[in-house]
Amino acid sequence: MELRPGLNRIGNDIVACYLVSDESGLTLIDAGIPGQWNDFLAELTAMGRSIEDVRGVVLTHGDSDHIGFAERLRRDHGVPVYVQEHDAARARGEVKASASWGGMRIGATARFLWYAALHGGLKPVYLTEVMPIEAGVTLPLPGSPVIVPMPGHSPGSIAVHVPAVDALFVGDALTTRNVLTGVEGPAPAPFTDDPAEALEVLDHIAGLKATWVLPGHGAPWSGGVDEAVRRVRAAAANAAGSGDTKAA
Repeated sequence: MELRPGLNRIGNDIVACYLVSDESGLTLIDAGIPGQWNDFLAELTAMGRSIEDVRGVVLTHGDSDHIGFAERLRRDHGVPVYVQEHDAARARGEVKASASWGGMRIGATARFLWYAALHGGLKPVYLTEVMPIEAGVTLPLPGSPVIVPMPGHSPGSIAVHVPAVDALFVGDALTTRNVLTGVEGPAPAPFTDDPAEALEVLDHIAGLKATWVLPGHGAPWSGGVDEAVRRVRAAAANAAGSGDTKAA
């Protein structure tokens, strides 16, 4: 789905990843879950592009619902896969996430697990090789993505700022649809290792200029970065005040 020229989404509000394109090729931001490979190929066809145009994959973190088909691209097509150095072992399957699930609602959780099961998300394909990157760098890839550190959800979580397409890709630094509760709108993401740190590092993206805020789960947000940050903090405060962890 084209969000704007040079910016396309693969997947849906349950699990999503993104393509940035320019005349030099394509950058894939996250790789969803393995069974979204066909969605990826269909999006390339709709764009008039091919796998040979993909210059690199940038992972916002190393969780199984973000590494998806990245190893297939790396192994079969020689596409380099970049991940922040503190999540490299996680992307290789050497370190498992330690976060609790938190609050949930049966219907929303069942939809998430059912979609994941149908698309190979319960059998992750870990990376065998990655390109570790440091926060703050600009990668030599289409769109010139800038790496912004966002530890909290995982030690090596990042956001990816691409001014060329007016977008900030946030992975699970925040969500616009909690996959366990079905609650929509910008809010803290579930499965977060350190929820307090995840809220603190929102300062790292506050003030960045981007209309589009694009999470790994939930609808694309086109209300700007600062408003998304404000709503995430408000949702966290409301959940803490009510003692309800379902929305957090």
